[in-house]
Amino acid sequence: MQITGMLHGARLLQLVGFPAAEVLGPDANDDEIKALIERHKQVFIKPVFRGGVGKKGKAGLLSRVSDLASALKEKERLYFAEHHHGNQQAKANGVTFEGGVPSDYEIYFSLTDSTEFRAPTMTLTHHGGMDIEELHESQLARVPFSPLTGLKAFVVANALSGLNAPKEIISPLVQHLPNLWDLFHDYGMTTLELNPIRMRADKRGRLTPVACDFKCGFDRDDPRWQRLNLPPHLFAVDTSPFEQEINQLRTYQGQSDVYIINEKGTILAPTFGGGANSLVTQMLGDDAIISSDFGGNPPYEKMKAVASICFKHWLKQSNVLFIIGGKSNNTDIFETFRAMADALREHFGKYGASPLYVVVGRGGPNLVRGMAVLRDTCESLGLPYVSFGFDSAMSEVVDYARKVDAWMKAGGRAQVAASLNVTA
Repeated sequence: MQITGMLHGARLLQLVGFPAAEVLGPDANDDEIKALIERHKQVFIKPVFRGGVGKKGKAGLLSRVSDLASALKEKERLYFAEHHHGNQQAKANGVTFEGGVPSDYEIYFSLTDSTEFRAPTMTLTHHGGMDIEELHESQLARVPFSPLTGLKAFVVANALSGLNAPKEIISPLVQHLPNLWDLFHDYGMTTLELNPIRMRADKRGRLTPVACDFKCGFDRDDPRWQRLNLPPHLFAVDTSPFEQEINQLRTYQGQSDVYIINEKGTILAPTFGGGANSLVTQMLGDDAIISSDFGGNPPYEKMKAVASICFKHWLKQSNVLFIIGGKSNNTDIFETFRAMADALREHFGKYGASPLYVVVGRGGPNLVRGMAVLRDTCESLGLPYVSFGFDSAMSEVVDYARKVDAWMKAGGRAQVAASLNVTA
């Protein structure tokens, strides 16, 4: 769940009184755009993407204009622009018009929940306006601080002094930057980034920090973000129907994180645990259909719903149903396996039998009872199966699943189909 850009970012910054560039949305008329240009002399036009999309400037998806005709021309070019960055593909739906802020200084500022320091961490530099990873570490301050005290003014002052920042920018930043902690903390954010903050001079020459770009991410399991009353479509991304169905099952208990790796894969691997997910995803490669983490001790009803969705979308093309996870500390293996077994039985009853080989690798509470339920289900459905306990190396279990998939592709699927009296 991410927000990028000033269209909504400016409104969030108003909650803590942080100055932001003047911005107009996609519905701005010609008179409003012309008046914005007259006030600021220049206007930046940026496409609006759903979710968080980076590297727009380097892709040429940002324009600076100083007259209405050019603004309308760039609006037409960028309104439905497509952006490809890494494995991300996104299509814009609208543009923003942002008033220019003349300045001699550009500041980078971010707050994150750092896994390195196990604490909220401020990143700050007066060499902003570029990719932060391009800066030398001596030009960058990364300062963890206590969440109990929050971001205090002296933390900002010490960081800027350590960077030998110009004296004229220190006082305005010390005055305004600590306010951003309230926005970060009070609304369930996991990251907040302003890049650049430009230092605008008033008539007396005093500088004021003005946010010119905004990015933040929310913990969707933290209910505090709901107080912002953000429109639901803001977090809609170009996900598949499968991912949308799974994401609707997010609850306070149990995880339901999925990502499609290869929609033409042949191994359906419901995985439990982040470490297991990383190993399984890496070893299976393109043979895996999805990357998933269904750990966190999900209740029976949720696990059955998750399994039913997975089976509905992917079981027909799967050679191997690969149920895999590490040795659990708190997940009830019997409850999760019983839910998956019931979902599998109901799927066969509704959609018919499908040639499938079931491979299971797991450890944890009630493991034997859980494996017994899966065994009984596989035998009643006529499916071949094999189970590995907690004393089996996970890498060897994954390798076994790959060998089963290769056997199914080499004629095993037809043999299983014949035993089930169905077509391969």
